[in-house]
Amino acid sequence: SEGCDPFAQTQRSKLQHRRARINQQINKEMRMRAGAENLFRATTNNKVKETVALELSFVNSNLQLLKEELEELNSNMEVYQTDSEAINVPMIPLGLKETKEVDFTVSIQDFICEHYGEDSSLYDKEIKELMELRQAMRTPSRNQAGLELLMEYYNQLYYLDQRFFPQHRNLGVQFHWYDSLTGVPSCQRTLAFEKGSVLFNIGALYTQIGARQDRSVTAGIDRAVDAFQRAAGAFNYLKENFSNAPSLDMSGPSLCMLVRLMIAQVQECVFERVTLITQDTHFTSQLRLAQEAARVSDVYMLVQQTMTQPLMKDYVPFSWASMVQVKSEHFRALSHYYAAVALCDHTLSAEEDEGDEEAEKAFLQFYVNVPAGPPLSQVLRDPEQRRKLGKAHLRRAVMRHEEAMRVHSLCKILRKMDILQDVLSLTHKRSLDKYSELDREDDFDETAEAPEIQSQTHQKPEITPINFSTVQVTDVFRRLGPLSVFCARARWGPVRVICLQRREGGLGLTLRGDSPVLVAGVVPGGCAAEAGLREGDYIVAVDGQDCKWAKHGEVVQMLKSCSDRGAELSVVTLHSHDTQVSTHYVCVCVWCVCVCVCVCQQVERRAVMLSLGSDKENARQRLLGGAKGQSSASLLNWNKKKKREGGGVTKRLGSTFSLSFGSIRDTEAMY
Repeated sequence: SEGCDPFAQTQRSKLQHRRARINQQINKEMRMRAGAENLFRATTNNKVKETVALELSFVNSNLQLLKEELEELNSNMEVYQTDSEAINVPMIPLGLKETKEVDFTVSIQDFICEHYGEDSSLYDKEIKELMELRQAMRTPSRNQAGLELLMEYYNQLYYLDQRFFPQHRNLGVQFHWYDSLTGVPSCQRTLAFEKGSVLFNIGALYTQIGARQDRSVTAGIDRAVDAFQRAAGAFNYLKENFSNAPSLDMSGPSLCMLVRLMIAQVQECVFERVTLITQDTHFTSQLRLAQEAARVSDVYMLVQQTMTQPLMKDYVPFSWASMVQVKSEHFRALSHYYAAVALCDHTLSAEEDEGDEEAEKAFLQFYVNVPAGPPLSQVLRDPEQRRKLGKAHLRRAVMRHEEAMRVHSLCKILRKMDILQDVLSLTHKRSLDKYSELDREDDFDETAEAPEIQSQTHQKPEITPINFSTVQVTDVFRRLGPLSVFCARARWGPVRVICLQRREGGLGLTLRGDSPVLVAGVVPGGCAAEAGLREGDYIVAVDGQDCKWAKHGEVVQMLKSCSDRGAELSVVTLHSHDTQVSTHYVCVCVWCVCVCVCVCQQVERRAVMLSLGSDKENARQRLLGGAKGQSSASLLNWNKKKKREGGGVTKRLGSTFSLSFGSIRDTEAMY
């Protein structure tokens, strides 16, 4: 299947087996520790206490080793990085959630027989197609084709929900998914869990695509920005539309952290782009670089705060928390370095008065607070004052670089990332060299503390909303009939076969609408009435030919072309849907064999209507258009968040099967 990478299945399944084994060992050690702690508290025998304390020490050591091994598996960042030889700070990507195979065969076959009253063996091809699509989406390739594969399956789940998941019962299929960071399994029967997990993987795949871009060129940076912003959009959509997820990676705090992490990585890319396009060493250009770097440091500090929240502190891999802290320190150091370069490598000239005014204006807005001492305008025109302030900035830059290197050295996983070590060492050496260049033997004054730099960016990151309509899909089980009628929420009687014998006055019935065609009325005492046809019946076949999707004219043509022996109609009567509202319909007066259409009165009747979910997710489905024309069903079993404002009846009817009455003369006639 296009977009599927079978090799990834082999690699990731091995990884998942290792995760599962470690998790089992951790659970075993946790149970042993709980038992030992209970015994330690309960016993009064000192010798037993000593033995138990020794056992506890041993168990805790084992637990620590197992947790470290698990973390190393869960936070492997290097595998997703770019192959470019350029030295860039590595990004943090997410691994995909793993899932077990699902066999829909028996459940769907049973539902088709029981609910739709059809021979389920006729749909073996469709069931196989659905299962092949799910199998393929387990191992998407790390490119646009992989994203489209995940999106195709996600959109197909809308139809699956409509066809086979009634509102108050499930299909009996269990969906097994593993936490993307810990490998802890979760299992639910709700389709919402399946949808949420696929959506999470769409976001995770975007992070991997973003991390793989060559950010030594602007085109690569732009692609990385786009990928990380789309990842943020996927995680944000998941956070706003689904709640009470059974796995921690899809919990509110975790998704909030991931959105902020993606935004921070976008901000880092923006800084890299500014660095690439800034070829000059002009004063204002260097100030701009300093402020961009300060902004990157600020957003990573915000991510760091999110990662230290109670629920996240023990969940987020230590290597992630360390990387975020390293980046916060690293970019703060860079902001002070560029400030020093601006102050020490720029000289004012009498010929550039206009440029100097611009420089002075930028410098006056450069700091968070106005520093003590001489006015900034005076500092700008005094070479010695500029040198001293630049030296103070470099001192802070060196201190921040050293803190970044210290945090980096504490994390075993980060120490293995040579490219990160190279970046930190090179920038640290650059600041030290610059400091040495400014330092003088007669410089006995104590270096002043450099003021805080006001962070600023020329491009604020955006959360790009996920666009589900980019991948149009066709309902796999389309042959079951139009969703407006033939859905899991509808209730109808068994198929009835009506044998109509043509008479001189015609068949004595009135038809209306398309796909499926509705029997709008029958003439009392006529051929259709005597054969047992009733108003409200839907014609599903004529002489054995399926016509669930047939247009009004096509069914009419079938009836007209039938021989004198008459026609054999297969019809169903729709009793109810899970949700019912009142609507209005137009009465049709039939006089003799002529059709006289008039609006004689508005009559209240029960509408046969598709159960509409009013949550945000379903509102999204209504907007898709094309293959996504019908509204999505409400997936309540996994506590999907509800839309704050419910739509009115009129709006809801627009998405139901109720037929258009705009041109009754063309679509309704008596035969």
